[in-house]
Amino acid sequence: MEKHWHILQPDPSRIRELSGRLQCSPIIAAILVNRNLQTPDGASKFLRPSIEHLRPPCGLKDMQAAVERVTRAIEKREKIMIFGDYDVDGVTATAILFDFLLKAGADVSYYIPHRIEEGYSLKADHIDKVAVPAGIDLIVTADCGSGSHAAVQRANAAGIDVVVTDHHRVSDTLPSAVAVVNPKRPDCTAGFEHLAGVGVAMALLICLRKHLRERGVWHTRSEPNLKALCDLVALGTIADAVPLVDENRIFVTAGIEVIRSGRARTGVIGILNNCRLSCRDVDAEDLAFKIIPRLNAAGRMDHALLAARLLLTENRETAKGIADSLDELNNRRKDTERQILQQIKQYLKDNPQELNCRALVLSHEGWHEGVLGIVASRLVERHYRPVVLISTREGIGKGSARSIFGFNLYRGLTACADQLENFGGHGMAAGLGIRTENISAFKAAFEQAVAAVSADIDPAPEIRIDCVLDFEQITEQLIDEIDALQPFGSGNSEPLFMAGDVQIKQSKIVGDRHRRMLLTQSGAGRSFPAIQFNIDPNQALPERLKKIAFHLQWNCWNGGKSPQMVIDEIVATFP
Repeated sequence: MEKHWHILQPDPSRIRELSGRLQCSPIIAAILVNRNLQTPDGASKFLRPSIEHLRPPCGLKDMQAAVERVTRAIEKREKIMIFGDYDVDGVTATAILFDFLLKAGADVSYYIPHRIEEGYSLKADHIDKVAVPAGIDLIVTADCGSGSHAAVQRANAAGIDVVVTDHHRVSDTLPSAVAVVNPKRPDCTAGFEHLAGVGVAMALLICLRKHLRERGVWHTRSEPNLKALCDLVALGTIADAVPLVDENRIFVTAGIEVIRSGRARTGVIGILNNCRLSCRDVDAEDLAFKIIPRLNAAGRMDHALLAARLLLTENRETAKGIADSLDELNNRRKDTERQILQQIKQYLKDNPQELNCRALVLSHEGWHEGVLGIVASRLVERHYRPVVLISTREGIGKGSARSIFGFNLYRGLTACADQLENFGGHGMAAGLGIRTENISAFKAAFEQAVAAVSADIDPAPEIRIDCVLDFEQITEQLIDEIDALQPFGSGNSEPLFMAGDVQIKQSKIVGDRHRRMLLTQSGAGRSFPAIQFNIDPNQALPERLKKIAFHLQWNCWNGGKSPQMVIDEIVATFP
């Protein structure tokens, strides 16, 4: 699919001001302005994220009530249960809450539901079958609970209080909990909407630690170091693909610092060892593409409790054993994902009319629910339209949905609520439940919902170029300055540059699906090594390219480093 190349045009006066005040290159200043960092103070804080820059989160709606109720439970030795979601965001939120409360002297346990057998979030059955038999007095949710009205009502009837910590979209009414700490509440104006579930849990701990300090709890106990929890906060934040700005950027930077210093928890080090990653070289990309998929594999293919146990263990042998199990589950996940994707490719080849629709809604009996979100993301990349995949079993369908920029998935599903049993999520990703007899009606309604906003949707994906960068402008100092913009991710994408009239001096296929090249540019005296990942090895390239979109990185190998281009897109043909 041909893509739009959009070269950003930041305000030249802003570039000059930032470049002069920050003593950085105009190229870096342009990148900062492109990310809406328009003032020297804001840009400086972005370049030097620090725990000291965290805003006090005590203004979050219901935070005081949550802190007071948890404090009472600690002091009275009431039984507390952390109820977490089964994805990495939920598991890490569960782990930091459990770790902190244990150190505060609480009588605390945790529970994570089975993704397929129990589904998402706190339910009335969990109150009857888990909380009541265990004699629980207080449930604290982690990354879930904002829509658990029936469960909270059941808990209230059983004399169990509930404190919700969550970040998912909420309906017009909130559950009747003691507190619902969710920055996306319409009546919450504290300005923390960007936080992941683990970030909301961390906000609770920041306020709780301060409150317990005021009550003298830490006179007899060691006060927990919250920065030490940031390795987990970083993992959950990156996993949930929330914007890496403000508090999220600070948490992730602090977490990577904890890991690089060798002070990460035993379970994190265990999984790093399995990935053959050195602690001192870890970056956000390693967490996103190597560590997080393994942690997520537990909930997708087996039970997320496995990931929670890994993150909470202090025993190296236990950590190694669980890390080995996660490797096996991740390999199974990849195989399952490939099989479903191949099946869908064949179906679309046999039924090309499906691609005439503005949305892709597909269902099949027995698809593995744990990987549908990943497969949906792959299809969005390939066909650039909202995708809903539904696995059916015994008359019930469970689905995962992914969207494109311009279409708010949560609103789209809200428009189809009559056909659905339940749904939840946000603008770009969601889950749903549906009866099989309603799938056809849902498909038509969802197509209509997408069509209603089709004028706002770009018909092809867009490549946002930070600036045109000729080879002669590339220096080692520039790459160092680009490196300082990390961590990269949602809301802070890795800078993307464009160069035109590029010649391929050398080219070879490596690892079956990657192309390693040596590139030069007309009029430039320098050549640069480059690599392009996941290419069609049978597609030949001419010696001369019209333009390339690329990232600039250090290629670190055997203790040394050298400049390298990572090719994102190529246009090979000249007019």
